[in-house]
Amino acid sequence: MTSPGITAGQGSHDTIVALATTPGRSAIAVVRLSGPDAFEIAKHHVRSWPPEPRLAQLSDIVGADEKLDQALVTLFPSPNSFTGEDTVEISTHGGQLVPTSIVAALTLSGARQALPGEFTRRAVLNGKLDVLQAEAIGDLIDAGSRAMQKAALGQLDGGLSNRLADLRRQLIDLEALLAYDVDFPEEDDGPVASARVENAVRDVLQSLSALLATVPMGELVREGALVVIAGPPNVGKSSLFNALLGRSRAIVTEIPGTTRDALEAVIDTGKWPIRLVDTAGLRDTDDRLERLGIQVSEGYLAAADIVLACADDSDLVDRIREAIARQTQAPVVAVRTKADLVPERDQSERPDLLWISAVSGIGVPSLIVAIDGIIDERQAFSVDAPMLTSARHRRAIETAYAEVRDFEHVWKDQKLPATVATVHLRTAVVALEELVGSIEIEDVLDRVFSSFCVGK
Repeated sequence: MTSPGITAGQGSHDTIVALATTPGRSAIAVVRLSGPDAFEIAKHHVRSWPPEPRLAQLSDIVGADEKLDQALVTLFPSPNSFTGEDTVEISTHGGQLVPTSIVAALTLSGARQALPGEFTRRAVLNGKLDVLQAEAIGDLIDAGSRAMQKAALGQLDGGLSNRLADLRRQLIDLEALLAYDVDFPEEDDGPVASARVENAVRDVLQSLSALLATVPMGELVREGALVVIAGPPNVGKSSLFNALLGRSRAIVTEIPGTTRDALEAVIDTGKWPIRLVDTAGLRDTDDRLERLGIQVSEGYLAAADIVLACADDSDLVDRIREAIARQTQAPVVAVRTKADLVPERDQSERPDLLWISAVSGIGVPSLIVAIDGIIDERQAFSVDAPMLTSARHRRAIETAYAEVRDFEHVWKDQKLPATVATVHLRTAVVALEELVGSIEIEDVLDRVFSSFCVGK
């Protein structure tokens, strides 16, 4: 197998090198070298060779005729390395010049510049990871919330892979059962009982359906719950947006209609990631631009997971909440803004409202807790459970589910011979194998690693 853009002679048996840390000013940088000639190439440049594997050795790193740096060198012999190949990691001083000069020296000695994701790709090809675990590494690097971090770590630990392996085993056992029945119909107790097959199929369909039910959870941890701040102009919506965000991003003035468009930001202050949206004030207006902003707001209301109905008057909050409830299926939280201007005695008369002050911070933590509670109620799964976090996952499980369901129909109707009906089971098995990477599908690997950084 070769990667896109790799010419003849530049395949998976090359020794590759890349900077494994972000380029730029930093205390240290890590240069990673992996492949069959990694040790031989490194010896040309490492003056003090480490005495044993996994023991960092301080050494001068040299180029053709000059010292490039003094760095820590660590050896990871095959197969006990991330890639499964001989690997050398050189922890150099950071910056642009030092690590780049070391990569250049190693390249001149025979290494090839690694392609995006090529180190992880080799780990998959050498059996150190499956494709799902490789995807989890990318998700972990890109994680923008603690929930996504937790989900990615669970997938990296093999949670989803193990779940799919069990499903694959169940399908193969069912295939074997039907094959035995076809080849030896008179053996033992006679033909396999239909109920036995139907029960096995039902169990598989239930498991596949349960995985598909995690798709909304996967979207939530990846994208964040859509929380829309809505209400009339000049009631403190943008101030609340800034308070939740922790910095001034929305323009806050006393002029009605200042927010002409929606502002979005992802925050990770509670249990769940939130995609927070500050919308234009809802009111009747002849201003064309403001009206366009209000139409955008109405679109967000229709798609929202939660809506914060905001106003700086208790009676107005009630009216706004009722009006918004007619435009969305999402839970509507009544938020009374500018609470710092209202005595606590008066606030206690309306415990059904969330009293918030963006100026003093009153009620902001309670609002986060309330949002988390609503999301908890609407989610049937824990973030610790295996879940489908990408469109690729969903498509594969949908394919497997459809094939097993088709098998169930033809089996019950007895319209096709068992040998033909089991083709549906085999297709379902292949869908699961492609998802995990048990079979070598080049274009699947290309898609998975196309978004990876070079040093990974």
